[in-house]
Amino acid sequence: MEYGFVKVAAIVPKLSIGNPQRNAESIIAAIEKCEKGTEIILLPELCLSSSSCTDLFMLPLLTAECEKALAKIAESTKTAGQIIVIGTPVRHKNSLFNCMAVIYRGEIKCLVPKKSYPNRQFADGALICNSETITISGKQVPFVTDGTITTPSFTLGIEIGEEADAPLPYSARQAMNGAHIILNPSSRTEGAGSHKLLKERIKQQSRRCKCAYIYAASGWGESTSNAVHGGYCAIAECGKIIAESNRFITESHILTIEADVEKTMNRRLGDNNFAGMPQNEPFRICTTAEASATFCRKFNPTPFIPTKDERHDRYEEIFTIQATALARRMEHTCSRSAVIGVSGGLDSTLALLVTAKALDILKRPHNDIIAITMPGFGTTDRTYRNALCLIEKLGATMMEISIKDACIQHFKDIDHDISNHDTTYENSQARERTQILMDIANKMNGMVIGTGDMSELALGWATYNGDHMSMYGVNASVPKTLIQHIVRWVAENCGDNATKSTLLDILDTPISPELTPADDNGNIKQKTEDLVGPYELHDFFLYHFIRNRFSPEKIYFMAQRAFEGTHSDETIRKWLKTFIRRFFTQQFKRSCMPDGPKTGNCNLNHTDGWDMPADCSHELWSGHCCME
Repeated sequence: MEYGFVKVAAIVPKLSIGNPQRNAESIIAAIEKCEKGTEIILLPELCLSSSSCTDLFMLPLLTAECEKALAKIAESTKTAGQIIVIGTPVRHKNSLFNCMAVIYRGEIKCLVPKKSYPNRQFADGALICNSETITISGKQVPFVTDGTITTPSFTLGIEIGEEADAPLPYSARQAMNGAHIILNPSSRTEGAGSHKLLKERIKQQSRRCKCAYIYAASGWGESTSNAVHGGYCAIAECGKIIAESNRFITESHILTIEADVEKTMNRRLGDNNFAGMPQNEPFRICTTAEASATFCRKFNPTPFIPTKDERHDRYEEIFTIQATALARRMEHTCSRSAVIGVSGGLDSTLALLVTAKALDILKRPHNDIIAITMPGFGTTDRTYRNALCLIEKLGATMMEISIKDACIQHFKDIDHDISNHDTTYENSQARERTQILMDIANKMNGMVIGTGDMSELALGWATYNGDHMSMYGVNASVPKTLIQHIVRWVAENCGDNATKSTLLDILDTPISPELTPADDNGNIKQKTEDLVGPYELHDFFLYHFIRNRFSPEKIYFMAQRAFEGTHSDETIRKWLKTFIRRFFTQQFKRSCMPDGPKTGNCNLNHTDGWDMPADCSHELWSGHCCME
């Protein structure tokens, strides 16, 4: 298990109804095709016989042949290092049970009976006592009725078919008993509209249980009479499907991916629902994992960005949360106006759009927004024009106050050489702008709206008591990559071509604080991403460091695969070290940041999100920041 990843496979073999020996051959052939290093293999419910046998299950010949077929599969996997979970009917105490057999290195380690859904053929597995044994191929095999099995590296839970649909699903009980990976073998038939509900259930089970969830359903060869089996496989992780197969495939097929057990463990930390687990002693199997020949899983380079189908609703929801929070604060403080500095850059653009929406919620005119543009030494014509155009289109009250003369006087006061474009030169401008905003807000009985985003807060890329400070920071929990997408969404849905054109040009403008003079052609010279690194990398680091609590080594391992062909390993390593150093050394800025709305699961506000000692050393994390 490397970096907490366990390679799992769901197999849907091509079966013949009522022919266990032929089915065993098909299953063995499929198992042999699994990738090296696979640690868990799941096959569907009752796949040794086929789930479609109905009253044939009651015939002793069929169950006897299934027992032989099971022994044949076990024998063929003596040298294999996978845990193989396979469905079979089992006779025990004058009853027939629907079971999953767990095989490891040629031995049938245990049987897990299906519970709560008895029918004419099968009895309720709850009738069997936990650890009660049955003789199979001359050996005593225990029943594990709670379906929880532990290994040195992870714990498995097995819920069979409709057990997942119970009011209290067995997966929930197994997760409470420590299961990190839950298997759901099924014999589900297809029906119009049912597939969408199934996918939602798979995601919900994995989200609720904070686990990896592997699903495998009966396939093509089991379709008969009025039943059609689709052979769908899916692997979900903490609420997201990370791999799935097509349906109605006519041949055997295998779905393989690495499940992240460390993620499930970390997500459960601090969740009192999982405190004190496991509740019962799971059945134990001593395993040794084989090295994986390949790592097949790919990682999303933009984890903050929702899937294409979810984007419109998600962006609208985030935008509305931001605006509603601001509207409530303005109402509570009886603010007559909203004061905001508009630079023509990305962050202030979203903050201005959100402020306009907040005024709509309060049923107040947009001219209650005091939008101030404050040209400085690095302001370019492009950003200046875009700021003015956006203010005009939104109907806000525009003010223009140059900061040049005030800063020149300030440099004289503190005896600073104006030709020295150092941190003092830059931060003086940021603090002058903040002073103007605060003083105008006092004068207009208004509230200063902060524009800084979560990515900047993570890196400390803000002037302390300058743009770091406001009266309400609407972008505080929205990372830079997500801001880009939301602004583009507003542009596509605003209904005004001039506004759309302005917003798209803002998106196309290099990200910059514009605190140093432009180049000879009047273009932005000071580009933020040249100084602190690409925001797409930093947002990737931020998400997995805060949300998943991964080590820098693991984040580097994942980033190599997420940005393959986009950023070199050297580049990723360089900016990851920068991220770790800045994240730790800049905590003092986050410890006194203004309020802002919480829009997602990642939040850096120390009162309702991430909190850490402001003086914590970064050496431990930097030392594990991708070994060279």
